[in-house]
This record gives sequence, C-alpha cells and structure tokens, in this order.
Amino acid sequence: MTPLRFWFDPISPYAWLAFHRLPQLLAGCSVVVEYQPVLFAGLLRYWGQLGPAEIAPKRDWTWRQIAWLAQRDGVPFVPPGQHPFNPLPFLRLLLASAPAGRTPSRQRCALVMQALWTTGRAPDDAALLADLTAQLAPQQDPEGEPVKQALRDATDAAIARGVFGVPTLEVLGTPAEAGPQAGRLFWGQDGLEMLAAALHGDPWLAGDGWHGATPAAGVQRSKIA
Repeated sequence: MTPLRFWFDPISPYAWLAFHRLPQLLAGCSVVVEYQPVLFAGLLRYWGQLGPAEIAPKRDWTWRQIAWLAQRDGVPFVPPGQHPFNPLPFLRLLLASAPAGRTPSRQRCALVMQALWTTGRAPDDAALLADLTAQLAPQQDPEGEPVKQALRDATDAAIARGVFGVPTLEVLGTPAEAGPQAGRLFWGQDGLEMLAAALHGDPWLAGDGWHGATPAAGVQRSKIA
C-alpha cells in the first residue's frame, strides 16, 4: 500500500470538500491515508500569504465557488454563519482524540468536519465543542501542553515539507514503495484528480512532466511599503 498524508485544517471549506470526495477518487488505489491536523494560519504566516477570506473580492468568489463545487459533487454543505473562525479548539480536540504521537482516525475527523460544514452551527458555540468532545472522548487533555506542542510540531513539519495551504495530500514512503510519486505534494481540492492520476501511473506525472513544468523565476515584484 502507498501511504498518503492528508494535511488539513477544519477551518477550510476546501478541506471539507476534499475530505468528503477522497474515498471516491482513491477507489481502486492501494493506499492508506493518515489525517494530520495543522494550523492553516501558521502556514499563511510563514509563507507571507493572506487567506482567501482576507481579500474581499476573493472571499465572495471563494464562497460562490465552494457552493457550486458542493452541489456539483453532491457534497453536503451548510456553512457556519460566520467565517473565518478560531479552529484551535477543534484542532487540539482532534489531536487529543488519538494516543500521543498518533494522528486521529478518519471517523473522528469526519465528526468534526461534518459538525462545522453540514449543520450551520456556530463554531464559537460552546455547546458545539462540548458535543464534539463527548463524541470524540479525547484520550489526552485538549488544552494540555503536550497537545498544543503536537500541533505546533505538526505545523512546523508541514512547512518543512513545503506545505503552503490546505488541504494538501503528500505521498509518503520511499521510491521503492511509492514509485516516482514518493515525496510529492498535491495541493487543494482541485489537486485530487492529479493525485489519483499519479497513483494510477499517469505517464506525464511518472516522466519528466512533473519536474519540467515550472519555468525559471523572472521579474520579482517589489514589496509595497
């Protein structure tokens, strides 16, 4: 089996769309998926980016596109009344739901993602977090320092791998285990088809296409003071 890692933050509606469609798109592939929560804001801060919700016209477009993709793909989708929200309680709860040093199961991730993206409940409602805590029955203290450090470590590990956004699928394993796709990152909900093609031996991705697609860097835009 080819091991994959799904880097995600439940704050991202694209992560929900990708999470929901992943089993369908990976049907027929011999894979095992690890679900790794990370702090999206930490990625943005490190790479010097703004989130889609922080650019007004992009925010409007993003929500239209997400709603259209959800109805096209048959993904249940009822957004929360406000977005963005603070994802830290949900990230920490997910990590605390697994034994120390392990990642949460898909089932546990689904409980959180569905609560945030299919119910319309307010993410800052204490009752929502209480309900999820009861369902996930954390094995560690979500507010304990070990869990907080685990989230920081995971976010740092994602940055070190070159992850700049969520969701990102990473092909793990050695070249002997995963072939030429070993170590590659596939970003975004719209990158899932590319990942599936890679796992099915797409010749362009197995050949020189992957490495030859990026032109040399050209003119650099100066920073505005």
